[in-house]
Amino acid sequence: MKYLFMLLDTVFGFVALFILTKILGKTQMSQLTPFDFVAAIVLGELVGNALFDKNVGVTEIGFLVIVWGTLLYLVEITTQKFKGTRFLLEGKPSLVIHKGNIIYEELKKNKIDMDELNHLLRLKDIFTIREVEYAIMETNGEISVLKKSGYQEPVKKDFQMYESASFLPFTIISDGEILEDNLKEANLTKEWLKHELEKQEIYRVEDVLYAEYTENEALLVQPYVREPDGSQNLFFK
Repeated sequence: MKYLFMLLDTVFGFVALFILTKILGKTQMSQLTPFDFVAAIVLGELVGNALFDKNVGVTEIGFLVIVWGTLLYLVEITTQKFKGTRFLLEGKPSLVIHKGNIIYEELKKNKIDMDELNHLLRLKDIFTIREVEYAIMETNGEISVLKKSGYQEPVKKDFQMYESASFLPFTIISDGEILEDNLKEANLTKEWLKHELEKQEIYRVEDVLYAEYTENEALLVQPYVREPDGSQNLFFK
């Protein structure tokens, strides 16, 4: 019965801490994904109890570590086999600046204000938002930036060069599945995608690890890497 209560407490802590990381927002995790943050906190607590709590023995801590390790393993298997769970467990990048415009709703979702946004931009050596075409808040709390054409290195303004438009790449296929939201955002169709894949002698979406579309450029396609013996690399399956 004691171990049953310990099991229930561990599962409860697992769920509660995960929910907490969602409430805190991405910038609280620094280099960690939300789920990594949860795992680090709980594992630290388990080790701390083992070292300092005289009422907790090695047997109890060992049991909890096994339970926690099993939960982590199950989550890892789940994200590999059921790709739709990745956004829930690992988080989803957010487009906070789109074509030079700040998307306020995305800032609210990620629990950041303009001061924090400017701080993150300054860490990228960007001191004015007028330089930014696109900015993406990553799942680990960092920000990725695509500058406007005139501000990209080398700075075209310094050479009085013609400023061309900047385009945001769209991930069209990931892990053998079409990302239909991105396909729609890029104003593309499945028929177009099928035609482009066939031009590269690829006839099944399931054979594609990654495909990226950028306006005015050819579709970038990366098939699954094959091992020397010809077997398919199934790390992402």
